[in-house]
This record gives sequence, C-alpha cells and structure tokens, in this order.
Amino acid sequence: MKTPRILENLLEKIKNVVSDTETSSELGLLLFSNTSEVIRAESLLKNAGLEVTVKGPPPAVRTGCDLAIEFPLKNALRVAHILSESGIEPLKIIPVQDVLLEPVSLFHTRDYGEFLMVRAANMKITVSKADQRIVNVSGGGCPDVPYLADQLVGKTLHDCPPPISLGRTLCGYALHLAYQELIHQCRG
Repeated sequence: MKTPRILENLLEKIKNVVSDTETSSELGLLLFSNTSEVIRAESLLKNAGLEVTVKGPPPAVRTGCDLAIEFPLKNALRVAHILSESGIEPLKIIPVQDVLLEPVSLFHTRDYGEFLMVRAANMKITVSKADQRIVNVSGGGCPDVPYLADQLVGKTLHDCPPPISLGRTLCGYALHLAYQELIHQCRG
C-alpha cells in the first residue's frame, strides 16, 4: 500500500526535527498557515487523547498565523498520522530547544481584587471572584463579539454555554480559551 503524500511530507518534517533533537522529552511546535487549521488540528489531537497546548508562535518562526500547537516530540509519529488522516499539513514542525523559540503564552491574568480578568490573544473575560459571574467580555474585532458578550455576561462560568459553541471566529475561539483558563484558575 502506497503511503499518502501528505503523510510522507509530515514524516519527512518530523524526521528532520527528531534527528536534530537530543532527547525525546523535548517539545515541538506545529506551525500552520491559518487559524482554522490550528483549531481543527487541536481538536483532532485532543480527541485522540494527546496533550497539546495552543500557544503563540515565537516571532522568529511566525508564519502569518498567530497560533501554534505545542506537543511532546515523543508523540510526533502519532501526530503525523492523525493530521494526515484528516488532510491537515502544518507548514513547519520545529523543536523547542532554544529560548528564542520558546512559544508565548496566550494568557494574561489580572486580579482586580473582587474581579479576575483573563486575556487570551485579544479577547478578555472578567468574572466576580465571589460567585464566578461573568461581568464583562471585551476585545477583538470580529462581528460576533457583541453577541458573545450578550450571551455570557450575567451568567456564571458554570451555567453559561462554552463560547466555542456560540461563535466560529478567531475572537470566539480566543474567548473560549480565556473562559477555559478562568475555569481552571477559579478551581484552584
């Protein structure tokens, strides 16, 4: 059986990355040409049980998409197979070995005393720490931001729909990441 071309390309990219890496405990970055590929790839990889994190790509390797997927290189072959089966081919796969190639966290948290705000990329969501009620949603420039704010403000983190279920834009996705981070921070 002939190996599909996309899988051959991914395996070649991974072979080059792994051969340049000293240990299998290193992390790698998947770089894509657009945000929709990142969102789709993240979903596929997480659904397959892989631990992946969406990060901001380091400026030295940014390709036009402001998101990248960080993954353990020890899972590189599995990642290649999952992505190739779905027809997704990242532009680059690089090892994170150098401080200059360290991905950037998408999250910035600000504690305002009785309120906690998390920003992911360009979207912000603020909650009351007393009852985890969403008091503000802001940022972005996508047309669905007012709708997202209308659907979320006034509800608690646990009784509102996940933002990803309400919007399909980059702003909706970034807001969903901020929402997940707030849930994580409010637990601990």
